[in-house]
Amino acid sequence: MTEPKIEIEEEINESPRTNGFDPSIYDKIVEGCRLSVRMASQNEWRQAEIISRCRAPNGSMKFYVHYVDCNRRLDEWVQADMLDITTLRMPQKGGKKGAHLKEESRDSNETDAKRGGRKRKIPLVPMDDVKQEPSDIAPPIPTVSNGSTPSLRGSMSMVGHSEDAMTRIRNVECIELGRSRIQPWYFSPYPQQLTSLDCIYICEFCLKYLKSKTTLKRHMEKCALCHPPGNQIYSYDKLSFFEIDGRKNKSYAQNLCLLAKLFLDHKTLYYDTDPFLFYVLTEEDEKGHHIVGYFSKEKESADEYNVACILVLPPFQKKGYGSLLIEFSYELSKIEQKTGSPEKPLSDLGLLSYRSYWSMAIMKALFKFKRNRPTEDITVQDISQSTSIKREDVVSTLQQLDLYKYYKGQYVIVISDEKRQVYEKRIEAAKKKTRINPNALQWRPKEYGKKRAQITF
Repeated sequence: MTEPKIEIEEEINESPRTNGFDPSIYDKIVEGCRLSVRMASQNEWRQAEIISRCRAPNGSMKFYVHYVDCNRRLDEWVQADMLDITTLRMPQKGGKKGAHLKEESRDSNETDAKRGGRKRKIPLVPMDDVKQEPSDIAPPIPTVSNGSTPSLRGSMSMVGHSEDAMTRIRNVECIELGRSRIQPWYFSPYPQQLTSLDCIYICEFCLKYLKSKTTLKRHMEKCALCHPPGNQIYSYDKLSFFEIDGRKNKSYAQNLCLLAKLFLDHKTLYYDTDPFLFYVLTEEDEKGHHIVGYFSKEKESADEYNVACILVLPPFQKKGYGSLLIEFSYELSKIEQKTGSPEKPLSDLGLLSYRSYWSMAIMKALFKFKRNRPTEDITVQDISQSTSIKREDVVSTLQQLDLYKYYKGQYVIVISDEKRQVYEKRIEAAKKKTRINPNALQWRPKEYGKKRAQITF
């Protein structure tokens, strides 16, 4: 007899707090309002912002909400009874002036960072020798890059975020790509006649989008591709990279951008793919090469970016492919004899992946340097050249690892025995994971700028 009572009590506690309100009150809930909403996936109440609303065929109201301080991939449609009307706050008048001021100050810091980088020797000092002295007041480090720790806000707080309400609403319910059915995270401008369907079917080789399973089967019988178009520049252990020129393979590149936009919120979709190269990672089996992820880069980047967009498709995430894509981008930079950096701002997941890669690459470079030249001091420039990681990224990573200290009038890299042992174990464990084999990379950089100059002349 006691068990049913417990169930009834739980049911009462979990009942929507909107019960008892006049249904007409939901008409007052407009775009920009904030209130508590029950998050379906977490089964908990969270503060949320109303992005849009509509009336369902049965006459009930539905609301598209963004959960405050959460990534936009968690945005969803909720029924009216999931809202807590007692916490309703109407939108405030006025613009978001603070955001612009914050970005201006960030940009000025980055400008100062570029001015103030001088090459200096940085000794590796034992941890015991470094003591906090009152006279040692560390001046601000000029090369600090903004935002060392990703917040839950992710793409919502980033530069270039679209304020158009339509593009903030996820418009595709589901896609079928190969053997996977995937629920998208964000808006992507697929044709409107397709976004109204329950599922969009995509050919995994040419990435053409189709409206039904039958249409996809007919297309697959005629599709001549069994791998991405372009040049296969890497093949090792059933993994391959294909280089696709956005000008020569425009249709494939545009389809790839549409697909990627479903899972990338912080990038603007460009239909002009001519200035970009796309590097697609695939897994090979008896049926062909199946897309796993990709990154793109500009043919000519004034800011020395070696990655514009980077994505691992959801079915292949948490398998080490993100690190593989990042490592491959730096292998290309090494062949070009340049330092590179991903285009900013990074998403929350992107920043975590890059921090992990940078940490391992920098620690490997430090250990290798001290083994080969134990009596010499190392510079940030030395680390940058050996890893092809841009100087600003090296410094920010050392700071994030708490290895960059101000000592006796200069900055030094301080590695405790405990941290050294931890990273030595991580480096040893990383050897068992899938890595890029530089010997399997067959690629030469193309100098697009010189070609254009010759044609102009």
